[in-house]
Amino acid sequence: MTALSDSTPPTAPLGTVALVTLGCARNEVDSEELAGRLEADGFRVVADPEDAETVVVNTCGFVEAAKKDSVDTLLQAADLKADGGARAVVAVGCLAERYGRDLAESLPEADAVLGFDDYPDVAARLRSLLAGERHQPHTPRDRRRLLPISPAARDASTVVVPGHQTGHQTGQQTGHQTGSTVAAPDLPASGAPASGPRAVRRRLDGGPMAPLKLASGCDRRCAFCAIPSFRGSFLSRRPADVLSEARWLADQHVKELFLVSENSTSYGKDLGDLRLLETLLPELAAVDGVERVRVSYLQPAETRPGLVSAIAATPGVAPYFDLSFQHASGPVLRRMRRFGDPDSFLGLLGQVRAQAPRAGIRSNVIVGFPGETEEDLETLCDFLVAARLDVVGVFGYSDEDGTEAASYDGKLDEDEIRERTEHVSRLVEELTAQRAEDRVGERVDVLVESVRGGVAEGRAAHQGPEVDGTTSLVDAPHGTRVGDLLAAVVTASDGVDLVAEVT
Repeated sequence: MTALSDSTPPTAPLGTVALVTLGCARNEVDSEELAGRLEADGFRVVADPEDAETVVVNTCGFVEAAKKDSVDTLLQAADLKADGGARAVVAVGCLAERYGRDLAESLPEADAVLGFDDYPDVAARLRSLLAGERHQPHTPRDRRRLLPISPAARDASTVVVPGHQTGHQTGQQTGHQTGSTVAAPDLPASGAPASGPRAVRRRLDGGPMAPLKLASGCDRRCAFCAIPSFRGSFLSRRPADVLSEARWLADQHVKELFLVSENSTSYGKDLGDLRLLETLLPELAAVDGVERVRVSYLQPAETRPGLVSAIAATPGVAPYFDLSFQHASGPVLRRMRRFGDPDSFLGLLGQVRAQAPRAGIRSNVIVGFPGETEEDLETLCDFLVAARLDVVGVFGYSDEDGTEAASYDGKLDEDEIRERTEHVSRLVEELTAQRAEDRVGERVDVLVESVRGGVAEGRAAHQGPEVDGTTSLVDAPHGTRVGDLLAAVVTASDGVDLVAEVT
C-alpha cells in the first residue's frame, strides 16, 4: 500500500487523486482499473496521498485485522484533510461493499463510501463529491445470487454502451456482448483492456510483476468465509480478454503475470470448459516479453491431474501451487463445508512433486474452528510435518458476520484459540525454515525486484509475491536492473528467505 505520513501537506492541486490499496492482489487490480477510469475521465492520478485532492482507500473486509487496518488507513487519510491537504476521503473495496451505510455512519471522517456498483461511474461520483454533493452510501446486500462487477473486457478503443450488455439480467454469462459501441474518450497511454465494463487499467506499481484477474466472485460456500456475500457469484473472464490484457502488461515491461481470482480451479466452468486454464496457460507463457506465469489460489478438492501437469510442466509457468487446505482433519473440514483429509492432501502433494520435485507449495490454515478437538489439532500438525510446505499462513478463527460458522456451537474461548494458533505458528516457522534450508544448492531463476547497494533482491519460481519470502543475490553483476531474470545457486537461508550466487 501507499504509506501515509504525518507531515503537514500543502493544498493539493485540483483534480488529483491518490489510491491507497489494502488487501489482496485482486484489490490491486481493482485499484488500477479505478485509476484507469479516473484518468480517462480527466483526473490526474498521483502516487502520494499528500499530493492528492482526493484520497481513495481500497479497503479489505476479509478478517478483523484487515478491517481494522482499513479503518486506521481511512483515519490517516482524513488527517491529511484536516491538515489542509486533501479535500475528500473516499472508501471503496470490500469493507465498503460489505458494510456500506453502517460504515458511513460509524466513520464520518470518510466523505463517501462507494460500493462495487459505483465503480463504472467513479469519476462522476468524485466530481459530485468535490462539488459539495452528499453521496448516499449503499445498503449492503447479499450478492451471492448476483454477478460481480462484470469481468467482460473489451478492446481499449471502444466503450460498451450501458444497458447493452447481455447476461446481467439473467445472471448468466454468455461469453460475449451485444449492442452498439462508441469511440472511447482519449485514453491515457497506459489504457488497457480491463475486467470491468467501460474500464481501462492504469498501472500504479511499475514493478516487473503484475496481477492479472482470471475471474471474479465465488460459488463455494465455506462456512467461515463471507467473500461470496459481497463479491458475488463466480464469473470467468473470456480467454481472449485475459490474453489481450497480458499482452498489454508485457508492453508495460511486466515480466511475471500473477493470475488471481477467488478460485482459479473453477476458471472456465461457466464458459462450458472446466479445463480452460490448462489450455490458457501455454498461451500466456508464450506472450512476448513474459518470462513467468504464476497461478494463485487453487482449491485442493478441485485441483485435477491435468491442471497439476499444466502448472508443473509448462515452460514459462512457475511450478508453484497455492493450495488452500485450511485444515487437515476430516471432521473439521466437513464442518467448514470443505472436502479432504490428510491422505487425499498428501496424495495431491505427491502428484505435484512427482512432476516437479522442487515445486513451491504454500497454504493457509485456520486454527480453533468451532468444535476443533485436541485430536483434530494433532492431525493438522502431523499433516504439516509430512507435507513439507514452503510457506503456511496461520490464522486463528474468529466469527465473520453473516457466515454459517458464526452460528455454530462448540466455540473455543479466545485464550485457547490464541494458544493453539501460537503453537501451530511456532511449528510452521520451524518447518518452513527447514524447507528453505533444504533448497541450499538448488538452481533457481530469480526475478529481480530491487537493486540496492550492489545487492539485488527478487523472487525465485517457488516464491509468490509479498508473502512467500525473497531471494537475495549478493554478487549481482554490475548493471543488474529491476526486471532481469538471473540464474543462481542457493547458498544460504534465513527463515523462508534465501541467499544465492549468480551463475
